[in-house]
Amino acid sequence: MGKFVVKETKNGGFKFDLKAGNGEVIASSQIYKSEKSCMAGVESVMNNAAAHVEDQTVENFEVLKHPKYEVYTDKAGEFRFRLKAKNGEIIATSEGYKAKASAMNGIDSIKRNAPDAKIEKLEA
Repeated sequence: MGKFVVKETKNGGFKFDLKAGNGEVIASSQIYKSEKSCMAGVESVMNNAAAHVEDQTVENFEVLKHPKYEVYTDKAGEFRFRLKAKNGEIIATSEGYKAKASAMNGIDSIKRNAPDAKIEKLEA
């Protein structure tokens, strides 16, 4: 079972990591100004986890409506994904992967883990 780990950053903001049952980080958030807005981000990931995947690594990809996952290649040539909410805001991002299949597995893991993940708050 996955969990969201919410923590205060050194600069006073808040962020979350979604972790799989094995403790691996699946996706991370931006830094939010308040814990309340960070928790709203967690809720948004939970609510949008079942979104469709827009594969931007293929030619002439179909542009999908939000919410959606966007799979893309970064400047280093690694595969990444970001989950965008209904309003188009990025609510979670992945690490870089050498293989596209690994990025796709990360998306599948969010779809499985996020909707009913527990929320753990860490002290700074």
